[in-house]
Amino acid sequence: MSHDTDGRLIYMANQIGKFFQSQGHDQAVAGVAEHIRKFWDPRMRKAIFAHLDTGGAGLDPYVRDALTTLQKKAAAQASSSPQAMP
Repeated sequence: MSHDTDGRLIYMANQIGKFFQSQGHDQAVAGVAEHIRKFWDPRMRKAIFAHLDTGGAGLDPYVRDALTTLQKKAAAQASSSPQAMP
């Protein structure tokens, strides 16, 4: 993804985080993760996870925690789902 697209995704994720921030850390992290899981296109999630993997510059702490949680859940699901046989 381009730098401009990454910047837009960071901005959007942080806006979601600001919405949930008043609910306290645990609920905010869960809320951000759930919102991104439900409403973000898989390509958007892939791009923001790639940004997180390179350090996650610009992401607010709640958002960073939510993305880490979501990324771990996605990886666990991928490793536990049966692979198609060729």
